[in-house]
Amino acid sequence: MAVGILSAGKMIKKEILQDSLFIGELSLKGDVRRVPGAISIALLAKTKKMKKIFVSRENITEVILVDGIEVYPVDNLIDLILHLNEVKLISPFPHKDFISLIKEEKYDNLFEDIKGQETAKRALEIAASGFHNVILKGPPGTGKTLLSRAFPSILPPMEKEEILEVTKIYSVAGLLHNQNFIASRPFRCPHHTTSRIGLVGGGSNPTPGEISLAHRGVLFLDEIPEFPRTTLESLRQPLEDGFITISRASGTLIFPSRFLLLAASNPCPCGYLGHEKKPCHCLPGTILKYRKRLSGPLLDRIDLHIDVPSVSEEKLTSNILSESSQKVRDRVVKAREIQKKRFKGLKIFNNGEMSSAQIKKFCQLTPEAINILKQAISKLSLSARSYFKTIKISQTIADLNGKSKIEASFVAEALQFRSHDE
Repeated sequence: MAVGILSAGKMIKKEILQDSLFIGELSLKGDVRRVPGAISIALLAKTKKMKKIFVSRENITEVILVDGIEVYPVDNLIDLILHLNEVKLISPFPHKDFISLIKEEKYDNLFEDIKGQETAKRALEIAASGFHNVILKGPPGTGKTLLSRAFPSILPPMEKEEILEVTKIYSVAGLLHNQNFIASRPFRCPHHTTSRIGLVGGGSNPTPGEISLAHRGVLFLDEIPEFPRTTLESLRQPLEDGFITISRASGTLIFPSRFLLLAASNPCPCGYLGHEKKPCHCLPGTILKYRKRLSGPLLDRIDLHIDVPSVSEEKLTSNILSESSQKVRDRVVKAREIQKKRFKGLKIFNNGEMSSAQIKKFCQLTPEAINILKQAISKLSLSARSYFKTIKISQTIADLNGKSKIEASFVAEALQFRSHDE
């Protein structure tokens, strides 16, 4: 607005403003301050064939990631006027390729530090490979939270498009701070007291919620039954569509929210239902009420249901080393490369994102695998959603094994991770 006024007052030449964009908040002293969402604006400017961007120096680290456009840092309005009138020129910042700036990630929790729980680790490997939603169920102290905290250590690195998507969200939310970009897959773990708006986004001035901040990463809900049911039900649309729609009187906003849901739950309020040594003191009605906090439609959107039992004394005291996160991650990366080629040119990255039409197009089953699926439909009363979910998981297992077709053993393994309520 200030530049427009200066141009109208003939303090700067109109022709010099062609193909230029000016981004920033102007203080009363004339300083140009940081604004949220600068990288999103810069990317839009690039699509509009803009050649120059003048932006607050505080936003410069994120905007220089956009190639094909000159970026000029501006400290105050006087400097901008002097530059536009060619009195004292501002030097453009060189473009930076953010891929070269990515540093090797260090993790506090690793798979090799966790004793036992091979079945749970295998399920998490499948989840990481195909971007499948997962819930860990078991009594306290069995390692559900530790497994979840170690989960990021086996996730593959983000693609360039994913990094840009996530960085734009954090920029809009004002959470980039001094970071150039978000290179690591987000791992968000909101407390169960988080409000619905805090989880899905919104407010009088709508901002992204936890599900959008977890875009292309993980949303970890520890003790998921402790979350209010109305809050959990708001996850159904984004889990299905990969975005959340926020409607207000001023208009409608759509925030991306393609996240992997990782949840942990006790089997009952006291946590010891089915425990080998500790008795459960919950009444049947209390257990039923506890389980009903998670609705059928929400559970139906979770692909892998994993029991996490207590670890035996032998395994806890064993000196046998567990498989490292790096080895698991290497397999995950190879499986993701297969999916990258499979979905080239499409707007999806992983098996977990496939629609029913895409499943029919890309997933080839052997006759034996088809036979097992038919038996499962008959004996286990699989719903249509569960049927397609099983095929998606089976395809991920096939990718992990480097097989072009889904074999019977892959379907059998996928079926063992179905919900016990099915």
